[in-house]
Amino acid sequence: MVNAAVVILAGTESHSDLGRLVNGLEAAKEFDENPDDDLELIFDGAGTQWVPELEDEDHDYHDLYQSLRDEAAVCDYCSNAFGVSDAVDDTDVVAVDENEGHPSIRSLVDDGYEIITF
Repeated sequence: MVNAAVVILAGTESHSDLGRLVNGLEAAKEFDENPDDDLELIFDGAGTQWVPELEDEDHDYHDLYQSLRDEAAVCDYCSNAFGVSDAVDDTDVVAVDENEGHPSIRSLVDDGYEIITF
């Protein structure tokens, strides 16, 4: 059994950012497909901007994102800082704020999660 936390930090500004997003989602999918693994998928920092984009059914990676939505969470503080909090609020993606408005990476490490950033 593996505990993995995939953290999407890449923003939406460049083709390389899209590549990092897709690689992160594909890695998350690999863990999600293994029934013995536990997965946390966190959109943090500039990565919070992806949530409203991926909610769009016309986005190329909408289906991949949808397959992982039950595992997804978004940083509450960063969704505000990057101007997407209203759009995120319109979804059912869980906002996390255990560490002064941010996800608690330390708690994940303490729980035995490997942290993988994209």
